[in-house]
Amino acid sequence: MCGIAGFWAERSEGIDMIATVRRMTNAISHRGPDDEGEWCDAETAIALGHRRLSILDRSPQAHQPMQSHTGRFSIVFNGEIYNFGDLKEELCHNGVSFRSTSDTEVMLAAFEHWGVVQALQKFVGMFAFALWDRSERTLYLARDRFGEKPLYYGWMGSTLLFGSELKALREHPHWNTE
Repeated sequence: MCGIAGFWAERSEGIDMIATVRRMTNAISHRGPDDEGEWCDAETAIALGHRRLSILDRSPQAHQPMQSHTGRFSIVFNGEIYNFGDLKEELCHNGVSFRSTSDTEVMLAAFEHWGVVQALQKFVGMFAFALWDRSERTLYLARDRFGEKPLYYGWMGSTLLFGSELKALREHPHWNTE
């Protein structure tokens, strides 16, 4: 099990984005004791955080948040793509190269190669993720078809909060229990 958390705000003024997303992921540290990471883009006021339980690829090359090779996509991912080996082979036949054995890197390459919707249709597994598309300025929050991996989200004013557990959302300064 891993944990994801983050937010997308109207603007980032007056908030320390790194410290905020780190507080959010610290609240769910039990979900991933092996590694942690944050990624923020102050221009678009988006922050992604990850707590990692290393299973498939324990190397630093599988660190999250992870960016695609072109820099278009950034992702935090919880779960496993069971058919990532087949997808990786298909992508390799189309000229894509990889630096890790991580299913997360395969997901990013799939988004680059096939687009988000078509890639999602190819994934077989259990997952929840947040994917930022820098080119389209779009945030995708997605879960597997059965919803096996948790993903909570909601608006607090003009800020979208999301995470693997509600306690991560509570750590954002815009959280309001009412």
